[in-house]
Amino acid sequence: MKYYFTLLSFVFLVTCSAFSQEKVVKYTISSGETINQIAQKFKITPYDIYQLNPDARSGLVPNTVLLIPTKSGKTESAVAKTNTTGKATTHEVQPKETLFGIEKKYGVSDEALKAANPFLVTNGLQIGQTLIIPSKGAKVKTTATVAEKTNKTAAPEKYVYHEVLPKETKYSIAKQYKTTVEDLEKRNPEIVSNLPVGYHVTIKGTAPKTETNPSVVANVAKPVETKKVDESSKKGTTYMDYQVKPKETLYSLSRTFQLTQAELTELNPSLAEGVKEGMVLKVPSGFLAPAPIIAQQQPQQVEKAIEKPVENSGSVGGIRILEKVKSETVSVDPEVVELTKKRGQNERKKIALLLPFNLAKMQNDTTSTANRIKNDKFLSMTLDFYSGALMAIDSARVLKLPIDISIYDSQETKSTSNVSGLIAQNKLQGANAVIGPFYQSNAESAANSLRLYNVPVISPLSKDSANPIDNLYQSIPTNDVVRNAVFDYMRAKNGNIVAVVDKKKESVINYIKQNQKGVVFAGLSETGGLDVANLKSLLLPNRMNYVVMETANTTMVKTTIKALIDAQKSCQIQLVILEPNSTLDTDEISFDNLVKLKLMYPSVTRESDDPAVAIFDKEYRLKNKVNPNTYATRGFDVTFDTMMRLVQGKTYQETADLMATEQVDNKFQYYKKEDGGHANKGVYILYYDSDLTLKVAN
Repeated sequence: MKYYFTLLSFVFLVTCSAFSQEKVVKYTISSGETINQIAQKFKITPYDIYQLNPDARSGLVPNTVLLIPTKSGKTESAVAKTNTTGKATTHEVQPKETLFGIEKKYGVSDEALKAANPFLVTNGLQIGQTLIIPSKGAKVKTTATVAEKTNKTAAPEKYVYHEVLPKETKYSIAKQYKTTVEDLEKRNPEIVSNLPVGYHVTIKGTAPKTETNPSVVANVAKPVETKKVDESSKKGTTYMDYQVKPKETLYSLSRTFQLTQAELTELNPSLAEGVKEGMVLKVPSGFLAPAPIIAQQQPQQVEKAIEKPVENSGSVGGIRILEKVKSETVSVDPEVVELTKKRGQNERKKIALLLPFNLAKMQNDTTSTANRIKNDKFLSMTLDFYSGALMAIDSARVLKLPIDISIYDSQETKSTSNVSGLIAQNKLQGANAVIGPFYQSNAESAANSLRLYNVPVISPLSKDSANPIDNLYQSIPTNDVVRNAVFDYMRAKNGNIVAVVDKKKESVINYIKQNQKGVVFAGLSETGGLDVANLKSLLLPNRMNYVVMETANTTMVKTTIKALIDAQKSCQIQLVILEPNSTLDTDEISFDNLVKLKLMYPSVTRESDDPAVAIFDKEYRLKNKVNPNTYATRGFDVTFDTMMRLVQGKTYQETADLMATEQVDNKFQYYKKEDGGHANKGVYILYYDSDLTLKVAN
């Protein structure tokens, strides 16, 4: 919950009043200014500015205001734990802190800090370490370290700080300083997920020879352009062989391995003749090669970075994120395509994201924000969805999509929202797409109000059947659509469909009788139990028999499974359920038997071991310190899918009619309903395979 509290605070709470005017001044950014120029002007470090202005890490916007700590009152981290003990101070290392920042914060030299904490030399800076901070006038002790005692001829390690420039990668910096990417990440934990331009990277080794510039902060080495691969630098980086896969390009390979195309070609001269499937390349080890991720290497086309005029919002940290793209539009199967920005499409698009934070209600509530988030499941769900949407926004920024995002508080209850107020303020009419509101009635109201402006409204979470509104897009398949999908699959396989349904499941019985003609029901006894003999008589020996079982009765479940296991000796049988059944999760039901029957069911989300999905999970954990849940993944999928549809050179409506897409967990396959509006029929058919894993049925 700390994460949620911090996230919400960043986005909506104005904290300027928390800083004394004597210690903080306001500074208006001029066009073309950099964070380092501003830091030098006030004789402070970029780290000091970032502490008060987290948004600054994403780039500086002219005419916006920065909070600048004065020299006499630099801001200390709100979470830093310090304890003065005599002449020395202890400091507990917090996430994203660096040696450079700590040294500047306490006004101590690099040598003095390492002399007081010898483990920094061998292990680097680690989150949670307790450092001894020597007093400013303390002399550096020259006592030999363990390593020096072992090898007295070893020269003492030197550290330099490199300021990251645009288009630099971790690999290029490591090569330049004759070190490894792994060592860079070890000494600078905050660059694991991204490499911010202007950040001072702590580097072990000697700075390359370069002309000095008096205006550069002391001890900061300027980068040097290199045209040839330095053979000696290769010794600091380990390599592996990588076989090129179908449809991979030099562009996609450079993103995968965080290299420029020139660097990749320098390592593999054969690439000058083009990328060919099956060729073996020499690449840096330590990267997950098969996963199409966006790293620090940016696309060659230069566009405006994504602008995010977020109402009442705060920072969105840059991270590397999976890109659901390998080259141009690629057909994955007859239905699904993977989208990339169409070449030449630079017209900026606008998306409005409506989220029910209900700030006004929170401000009038005497309950603390932390407790409210803990006890309010709807708010917790909203924040989860929002965290996933932020990942998508970061991804769009990295991809340099020409998208502007506006985030508004929809102030929702089941029957009311702030949509009319936003429309009155002309906030939504110019959008190319609106995501939200959450409640179905509010989404329909928004769609009705925006229909005259031809603005598509995407309902992100409701499962209800929508009223016929032309510009409304129901992104979650309804229950009937989900059920229909599994019956369509079974018929496509020419299956014999038999239903075992408890008498208490009247809605299921009526649904099958009204919508699924040709399905035969197994007989039940007078007491409501299964007639096993009748069930077996309905199974056909020369066809796949799909047995749809809908009951919560444990005895009926066990009887059905036992009968089907026995019948497998002479028939092909697969067990099917139409919706989650908690009875199957109890100890009384053998999981082995469910696997033998290859239990199958429809789902709006998939269980995937795709490397790209694993990368999304990893990146989410790095950013948010928790695993992504269904709502977080949904927030990413809906937001990212909407963005990608808008950069195809077509309207959202046109892409919805033409293209089915697949993101991390969700498939978006829209269709026009007969009575009006659009619904999603993107459903996965999952089953348990013999290796005990869930797979998507073909």
